[in-house]
Amino acid sequence: MVLGMRTARRTVGLITALALAAAACSAETGGADDRLVLAETQPLGGFNPLTGYGELGVSPLYEGLYRPEAPSDDRVPDLRPALAASAPERIAPRTWRIALRDGVTFSDGSAFDAADVVATYRAARDEKVAADIATHVAPVEDVTAEGPRTVVVRTATDGEPTPYLLLGIVPSERVEARAASAWALNREPVGTGPYRLESLATDQAVLVARTDRPGAQIPAVRRIVYTLVPDDNARAQRVRAGEVDGALLPPRLAASLDGRDGVRSVTVKSADWRGVSLPAGNPFTADPAARRAMNLGVDRAGIVSGVLAGAGEPASTPYSSVYGAAYDAGARFAFDAGAARRTLDDAGWAAGPDGIRTRGGDRAAFDLLYPAADSVRRDLAVAFAAAMKPLGIVVTPQGSSWDDIERRTGDAAILLGGGETPFSIDSQGYDALHTRLPDSSPYSNPGDFTAPGLDGLLDRARELSAGPEKDGLYRQVQAAYTAQPSAVFLVHLHHTYAVRSGGWSTPAPILEPHSHGVTWGPWWNLTAWRR
Repeated sequence: MVLGMRTARRTVGLITALALAAAACSAETGGADDRLVLAETQPLGGFNPLTGYGELGVSPLYEGLYRPEAPSDDRVPDLRPALAASAPERIAPRTWRIALRDGVTFSDGSAFDAADVVATYRAARDEKVAADIATHVAPVEDVTAEGPRTVVVRTATDGEPTPYLLLGIVPSERVEARAASAWALNREPVGTGPYRLESLATDQAVLVARTDRPGAQIPAVRRIVYTLVPDDNARAQRVRAGEVDGALLPPRLAASLDGRDGVRSVTVKSADWRGVSLPAGNPFTADPAARRAMNLGVDRAGIVSGVLAGAGEPASTPYSSVYGAAYDAGARFAFDAGAARRTLDDAGWAAGPDGIRTRGGDRAAFDLLYPAADSVRRDLAVAFAAAMKPLGIVVTPQGSSWDDIERRTGDAAILLGGGETPFSIDSQGYDALHTRLPDSSPYSNPGDFTAPGLDGLLDRARELSAGPEKDGLYRQVQAAYTAQPSAVFLVHLHHTYAVRSGGWSTPAPILEPHSHGVTWGPWWNLTAWRR
């Protein structure tokens, strides 16, 4: 039905695109002064919002109904209309009407309307699509069209829906009734954003600025070249040599380039946490007393200064001070190795002749897995293992593949990261702290541990609108978790980048999620770059 209704306007849009193509060609090409070359760490492709690309409204290719805006990275951004024409209007309990912008076109020349919003969000909930972001937008229960320029959004919570309406919108005709990982959009993206994909190869993707967006200013950066450089040191060398204009780098490596050969380092705050998940299948990590002892026995501030070269903050929970009144500064673990030892002693974990603790034949020992290619997680794993050794706990770090790691969630600890959707406090910690749900990721609280009453607090808090009551519940969440922790949160990362400015004036970065790289950092809003 959607296809039939939309054939005529799609045809008009395509004819308009053809008429503009010749004039746009030279403008899109640009020269060396209008081009950025950025080193990417992950395989190129996967340009599909349903698999996580551009899910927070930050993307050169796509736009969501709303987008984040902030003057700096030290607070949660405001969420402003993008494809929406205005803020949501509450028309009934948990029901919102949203007017859409007129005159918007996709990069294939077709027109944007309500059917595209409906198709995108329904695909996100479709089990056949198996969208990676399904749990992130789960509070959006349904989206329906009221004509071509209005949608009605029904939510599962009382709070404003804008944090769940950042997802990049795709044309309804591009939605497929199969797994999103197999969609054509992964390699042939079609969005309403300021750029379109010109070419894609194994080691390079080229985006060009669109000149066919009515009323929109053409970006001064006309061409973006993403080049695949997985190795940290190779990226650093290419930035210093002037072969690329910017890259994400580990903190120490980024700092080593600062001020050399026209390169500066940029540090951006994030809600991206790193921590150690603990398995239920190991008798030691299954003991609540052992989990508390490990939290007391790690020097988080020392890890920030040592492993991260200061580019981060200690984390005892997934929540940081950016959440204002909902943040409980007292819900943290102060480093106290003596208290950690006493906790283990009281729980019956006694040190043997070799210094390793045992109880009833069970050893205080476990493997700690991390993705082998991630040098920061490797260093954090090694630092955590070193902190546990004086307590009589043997932690063996092992670099592995994600496939192998997923197979061992029941018996091994994992150096995990999170904070994928930090613009809502409801999303920031729910999956990490709540007991597992049927559609949970295998990395959402792998041990399935909880503290007394914690699930209920999380469920009640996410139901409420913003305000003092919600803030108070989240402070209770943090207090309940620190009384009986399920994991060992270590740090909130600050993302670090090496940049060659090239004479550009750029907007300040904003608070970043777990997902980062050269779509974020100084490049999160390329349309605002000026010479």
